Amino acid sequence: MPIAFAASALCMSPTVHDGDTIRCGRERVRIANIHAPELPDSPKCQDRRRSYAWCDFAAGEASWVALTRLLSRGRVTITRLGTDPYGRTLASVSVNGVDAGDNLVAQGLARPWR
Repeated sequence: MPIAFAASALCMSPTVHDGDTIRCGRERVRIANIHAPELPDSPKCQDRRRSYAWCDFAAGEASWVALTRLLSRGRVTITRLGTDPYGRTLASVSVNGVDAGDNLVAQGLARPWR
């Protein structure tokens, strides 16, 4: 069943996959407009042809920790914008009105991605 795009929806019990991807229940959500460094087990960093991958593992773990902490601080809202090439929901994510992507970029734990 396709996901309907809505203005916004609450994300109940979010879990963090990496610095730019979360899960809201069964829905995988890619945070729009940012790119976070990869985690050590990322296959993207094992394939040298993928030059877009940001393979700084310490920064990847720091990004994961920062996003996990941010999402634990309150009400998580996603605003669906579409889907990415991997079938994940592409969305802006906010916690108590604070944009998670902007927060990670401001901390140097993600880069803007357009």
